[in-house]
Amino acid sequence: MTNLVYLSLGSNVGDRESNLRQAIRLLESQGQVVSVSSVYETEPVEFTDQPWFLNCALALETDQSPPQLMAGLLNIEQEMGRRRLQKKGPRIIDMDILLFGDAIVNTPELTIPHPAIAQRRFVLEPLAEIAPEVRHPVWKRTIQELLEALPAGQTVRRVANGRDWQPKTEGRFKAE
Repeated sequence: MTNLVYLSLGSNVGDRESNLRQAIRLLESQGQVVSVSSVYETEPVEFTDQPWFLNCALALETDQSPPQLMAGLLNIEQEMGRRRLQKKGPRIIDMDILLFGDAIVNTPELTIPHPAIAQRRFVLEPLAEIAPEVRHPVWKRTIQELLEALPAGQTVRRVANGRDWQPKTEGRFKAE
């Protein structure tokens, strides 16, 4: 069974754009990337003494289970050189499962929908670009409604148009 999954990607170490492009290419091993948002530059939250991030959201069709996909994402992060030295600290790549169809997963290893999705403009802004009418399976509100409910705050600015990051017809990306 194929599931439509929404992911958030971020990078604030090294060549951030190249890191996102590489992660998107590597995600092809986990399923078919069907849509990618524009890229946004965002200020860090929680641990703020670090470089700004580039973030995007993408839609992935996969036949994997949530734990299988999460293991695949962690493997890609490790392959790209991510080392978890400081919680919320600088990272070459960070990939989170935001939504996995209508699935609700709550285990010690994995929580879906992502528990902080409604508080993070850097997640909702790109996600609303590619999935504004998708409903959060717990709160029953659309992604656009969640975005509009956020208070003013965190700086999120588009720096690259989503059309440049979309899959080509043969399933490969322009992100080369």
